[in-house]
Amino acid sequence: MSTVTSVIERLRGRTAGFSVEFFPPRDRADEAVLWRSIRELEPLDPAYVSITYGAGGSSRQGTIRSIARVATETTLVPMAHLTAVNHSVAELRHVIGSYAAVGVRNILALRGDPPGDPYGEWVPHPHGLRYAEELVTLVCSLGDFCVGVSAFPYGHPRSPDLATDTAHLVRKFAAGADFAIAQLFFEAADFLRLRDRVYAAGCDKPIIPGIMPLTTPRTLAKTVELSAAEPPRWLVDRLLPLSDDPKSFRAAGLDITTQLCEQLLAEGVPALHFYTFNRAKATRELVGRLGLVRTRA
Repeated sequence: MSTVTSVIERLRGRTAGFSVEFFPPRDRADEAVLWRSIRELEPLDPAYVSITYGAGGSSRQGTIRSIARVATETTLVPMAHLTAVNHSVAELRHVIGSYAAVGVRNILALRGDPPGDPYGEWVPHPHGLRYAEELVTLVCSLGDFCVGVSAFPYGHPRSPDLATDTAHLVRKFAAGADFAIAQLFFEAADFLRLRDRVYAAGCDKPIIPGIMPLTTPRTLAKTVELSAAEPPRWLVDRLLPLSDDPKSFRAAGLDITTQLCEQLLAEGVPALHFYTFNRAKATRELVGRLGLVRTRA
């Protein structure tokens, strides 16, 4: 059983580590896959484990159930996602209370994407919140939570420019956020420019890069979708010719991901946040290659 520990405590005073992100299972078969992955990664001592939250709370109960099991049945530090989509403030208060009741003190506070179309028009709940910074304020008002937020290396798709996007992120920190997780990107310089923009704006809160192991054409496509950016030509030229050769694609993709992570670690990032698709193998390989396996104190 894990003790109540904050993400910031896990990041502070450590050499660089890693974290992993899962999504709540849809059925018992999915749940078996998820928990096999959790148990495989637990001995590697990730800084924390996060569980996502479906659009409009569509997986709310699954998230609460899964994060409760992490909190009560493992030695891992749990972080629950929370979005403002289709939720009144009263409903958000209830969810936050549900997290606290199962021993979760780390929350990733996200405005969230419109259901069905991540780039569609945002329509707030009539009794809800409009901005992520308001959700951060709400979470912080309800207890001693460690709060994370999202950051966008290329700017949020709805931001008019990078300066505006940076100002939004700084306001989330000012509202009480302790750290940020950066959305996916293709090259280390893309992340480092984000970090530099935030630092230049007078904020030195930690920003953790999000990493998708490039093991299949699907993971490459997902990276393009989530980053909302076109991949660099060198990456396309190296991977697309291997699309019909799964073994070669995976080998090349993991080499590319390893190099990206090495560059980020050399620049002093506090941790690497791996998107897992609820599978452990690629993350275990990368953590081993990068020397991030640590012995528990």
